[in-house]
Amino acid sequence: MRVLVTGAYGFIGAHIVAALTAAGHQVVCAVRNARRDSRFSGLAAVACDMAHDSRSEDWLPRLEDIDAVVNCAGILREHGDDTFAAIHEQAPLALFQACRQHGIRRVIQISALGSAADGEFIASKHRCDDALATLELDWLVLRPSLVYSARGSYGGTSLLRGLAALPGVLPLPGHGQQQVQPIAAEDVGAAVAAALSRPQCIREVIELVGPDVLTLHDYLLAWRRWLGFRPARVLAVPARLVRVSAAIGERMGNGPLGQTMARMLERGNIGAPDATTRLRERLDLLPRRLLRALDEAPSHVQDRWHARLYFWLPALRVLTALAWLGSGVIGWLTPVAAVMASAPGSSLSADTCLVLPESLAALTWCSACFVCCVGVLASY
Repeated sequence: MRVLVTGAYGFIGAHIVAALTAAGHQVVCAVRNARRDSRFSGLAAVACDMAHDSRSEDWLPRLEDIDAVVNCAGILREHGDDTFAAIHEQAPLALFQACRQHGIRRVIQISALGSAADGEFIASKHRCDDALATLELDWLVLRPSLVYSARGSYGGTSLLRGLAALPGVLPLPGHGQQQVQPIAAEDVGAAVAAALSRPQCIREVIELVGPDVLTLHDYLLAWRRWLGFRPARVLAVPARLVRVSAAIGERMGNGPLGQTMARMLERGNIGAPDATTRLRERLDLLPRRLLRALDEAPSHVQDRWHARLYFWLPALRVLTALAWLGSGVIGWLTPVAAVMASAPGSSLSADTCLVLPESLAALTWCSACFVCCVGVLASY
């Protein structure tokens, strides 16, 4: 099949593209500006803009010679024109309508497991699922739970790895008893490839979950052991503090720390009791247990560095900004220092006063680098 995949370069989308390619399908990546990702340099790419392509006419030219469509596009937070309504509802529904007009019947929607009460991220996904169900298409909705990969991370998975790798402590909301049912990203890709090979698997919603229901505490401990770090003391974080941190992250940051992630973890993220049975019956898929997936891909030094440095990146940005600010202030004071040096009765030469600001600027930079290095080295 020739398959159009939206959101092809995202964390989940990339694993789906890899699985479809391995299964022998021809993949066309629908991405912004039609840029070619070096990871998939041999695949075709077409331009799309999920924030603005809200008419079926926008999608019709991109569906020439396409046999099936997989929609993986999604965002965890809104920013500018990238809204939940546009990217999770309007653009996908325009694409699905274009499929109907073009005669493409096979459509797979990658949604999200959870409750609409968890926030607009999931609510908008589920509204799109419901609208898709009304179209005369051979549609299939897949709702993955917490998705991870031992071979890489992004967004929320990077955040959880960073939490698991903190030196000395393991901070957990409450006592970390929230339940999750994680599934490997590679198994999500295998589910999509399996669905395309089963024409009878249509017009239903399937939850993509792993075989084990774990507490958040056990999930993070598994990652900590995989990274090779010593056991840490559990630090129970009050729910109110978690909500405040999520609210700050929602307003001031652009990473995964936000209200969507906090609500999903607070409520837990597990499938129906028969979810794994349905996966085996409908897709002939038995996802791997977390520990088995980790054992099949042992960690390397790059994984440990990435996990330990995750929370240092914001600190490095702040220190860099302070260093620039300090250099600017010192540079602005330099003419004043030179005038003082040339004044009668001054005990300092002009050359000395000009050297001092330069030394202080260098000291500011060195201090910032020193703090970062000490923090990194102290964590190993």
